[in-house]
Amino acid sequence: MYTVNADFVHTFAGNPLDRGQHLRKDEAALQALQNASSSRFLLFHQLKVATQAAGQLAWISHDEVPVAPRQLVFLGLDNGEGRFAASVEEATCVGSIAAFSDCRQAVAALSAAEGGIVSQARAMLDWHQRNPFCAVCGNPSRASRGGQVRQCDRCNKHVFPRTDPVAIMLIQNDTRGDYCLLGKSQGRMAQSNFYSALAGFVDQGESLEEAVRREVMEEAGITVGPVSYHSSQPWPFPSSLMIGCHGIALNQDIVIDTEEMADVAWFDRNQVLSAIAGDNPDLRIPGAGAIAHHLIKAWANA
Repeated sequence: MYTVNADFVHTFAGNPLDRGQHLRKDEAALQALQNASSSRFLLFHQLKVATQAAGQLAWISHDEVPVAPRQLVFLGLDNGEGRFAASVEEATCVGSIAAFSDCRQAVAALSAAEGGIVSQARAMLDWHQRNPFCAVCGNPSRASRGGQVRQCDRCNKHVFPRTDPVAIMLIQNDTRGDYCLLGKSQGRMAQSNFYSALAGFVDQGESLEEAVRREVMEEAGITVGPVSYHSSQPWPFPSSLMIGCHGIALNQDIVIDTEEMADVAWFDRNQVLSAIAGDNPDLRIPGAGAIAHHLIKAWANA
């Protein structure tokens, strides 16, 4: 296999905040930080992020936050200053807020650092929204430790956010790697020329390498041998970690799972390079905001 850069920073990665673990068990310290004039807040409405007119994140002061936000979470510290995210019921444009933007679209105008903060904030707020009740006794739970955990006051159960690992893999046809395996799922893109790397959730009690081999076998009937890690990407929709790998196929005859996949096919390097350049009318691949793009590009440019 070829050498790749495992330190690649993807969209939604690169969060620079100190997550302030030492403060999370000190409710008084968190409250003081929340009220500090230097602290800044990032509002979300229906999981859309507040942005300025030019597209940058619209951080606002404590005094500008609407009364009683639906949920407030502590993101961390930026040079010792508090950073919080809050979900609000109304899309009120206060302070520097010009609009509430879809997070996938907003990150196109943001730095890697800001994109990473959006990823953390959206995933945390969405988790609280989805989990208002205790999973043990069914009673309402409340946010604790700055939003890092939900606590049930009846049975004292503590529930922490989960991250769902997803294996996403670019498989080459043999050790020379003249072809790569791409597919498209059933659904709205089934009739298009849009193809991507194969992917699937890692099962319980399963290693990453096992997940890569299982998913490729299930979706394409291809047996995978050596597997190597490329990079990972947080994907806060709602809270996944895309773990990017390359692998080498041990056979080339495709058997498609037609219930899940509309098509799976081998594409040669020239076809993929022209698709990366946007010059292939028969093949489109994901854009640079997706880890799949970089898995494909790394293979194509090897």
